[in-house]
Amino acid sequence: MNTHRQQVASGVLRWTLGLVILWESCEFAFSAAAARHLQRVGLPPWLGAVLGGAEIVAVILFLLPKVDRIGGYSLLLIFALAAMLHVLHRQFEIGPLLVYGAAVFMCMSANGRIVPGGAS
Repeated sequence: MNTHRQQVASGVLRWTLGLVILWESCEFAFSAAAARHLQRVGLPPWLGAVLGGAEIVAVILFLLPKVDRIGGYSLLLIFALAAMLHVLHRQFEIGPLLVYGAAVFMCMSANGRIVPGGAS
């Protein structure tokens, strides 16, 4: 695949991923059902708004060219924390979080935002 096609494919993935995460984050942050679910598993109902709000901010940053690295790393951290919370509450359906994290990582790698050895 040539470089131009890779850049287009990376852009399409970035925007598709970003919009899907944004939509799901808004649903989670502002949903009464999510608050009830959190309460059922022993977490405070306001946690959904906090986590969803943080995810909304992170995904917006991920979509903005000058701060996409901050947004990408923030999303990876949020997905890791969400997966940890799920597993700690014996909810092992974390496949979508893993796929989202892998896609964020791929977008960051394709745009040269992740460089081996930690240099940027």
